[in-house]
Amino acid sequence: MGRTGPDFETFAGDLFGEMVLADNAAATAARAEKKPLSRFVPGFAICAIAGAAAAWLSQNYGVPVILGGLLVGLAMGFAAGDPRTHEGLDAVSRHGLRAGIVLLGFQVTAMQVMAMGIVPFAGLALVMLAALLAALAAARATGQSPAIGLLGGGATAICGASAALALYGVIGRERVDQAQFTLTLVILAAASAIALVTYPPLARMLAFSDAQAGFLTGAAIHDVAQSIGAGFAVSDAAGAQATVVKLTRVALLAPLVTLAALWIARIQPLAEGVGKARVPMLPGFILAFLAMVAVNSLIALPADIAGWALAASKTLLLLAVTATAMRTRTDLLLGLGWRAVMPVLAATIASLAAAMAFARWAI
Repeated sequence: MGRTGPDFETFAGDLFGEMVLADNAAATAARAEKKPLSRFVPGFAICAIAGAAAAWLSQNYGVPVILGGLLVGLAMGFAAGDPRTHEGLDAVSRHGLRAGIVLLGFQVTAMQVMAMGIVPFAGLALVMLAALLAALAAARATGQSPAIGLLGGGATAICGASAALALYGVIGRERVDQAQFTLTLVILAAASAIALVTYPPLARMLAFSDAQAGFLTGAAIHDVAQSIGAGFAVSDAAGAQATVVKLTRVALLAPLVTLAALWIARIQPLAEGVGKARVPMLPGFILAFLAMVAVNSLIALPADIAGWALAASKTLLLLAVTATAMRTRTDLLLGLGWRAVMPVLAATIASLAAAMAFARWAI
């Protein structure tokens, strides 16, 4: 016979109450997990203000926009001390950079890469290899990790800040801390600004032809805009050559990131239980970048779309760099010392020397 009476009714009532309380607690927890989108607003807003200030400096005083974003972001680092800005800044630095890199795919076609020819392409590969090896050697000579050399060399070899952001996504904060990453971006921006001013006069001094000058500026300057701008500072023909060479470097971003992920996972594996496990495979945003290149190669897109995509890419990358700088502790940045600069410096000098030599003797 089943149990009846006051004792059973009391037990059943208590059990029902506990079940209701448990259900209510689960519902409350579920609602708590669904955080409102408004939590991103403070970080987005402060990052947008800082990015607008950097763009204004670039437009009115000629400051490279990425360098401006870094400096303004570092100066406004106090804002990141408020926890309310953290989620917005982290979202911009992570997702903004990936979207910006994907949109770069609209600037490259397979035909542009093939039109460059075998000889310039081989020279470009040599310049990139020289940059990577020099950065890795400098990191080792100064007692730094291979990951730091890979970050500086890979960013120098491809397209500066954009490549650094992409590489940092597969290298990870466990191998390269945020202060080192920010300093790498600062040095990359400064090196590109110096190259923009000095490489065109250097090409003229060496009596380079338009093809030689275009190869030099396209292969040896990190930033896309400054690389192409330096080519056009020599001549229109040199600018056209620099554009093809530089966009070919951008197209090589995907294979470089893939090889970097495989190599760093083998040479500098993460300790067990440290950080999030990273599978050495092609990241999703790089696959999307390749998809955009394929679309741009197969379909004749209107010029307006390419222009809008470039503007959106620049804006997203500026915001990502600014947010990263704002989340960086300047006390750690100042404590890095001269050794932290050496990989990018060595890679810059090596890429310039290799590009000059190849332009002189092979083009």
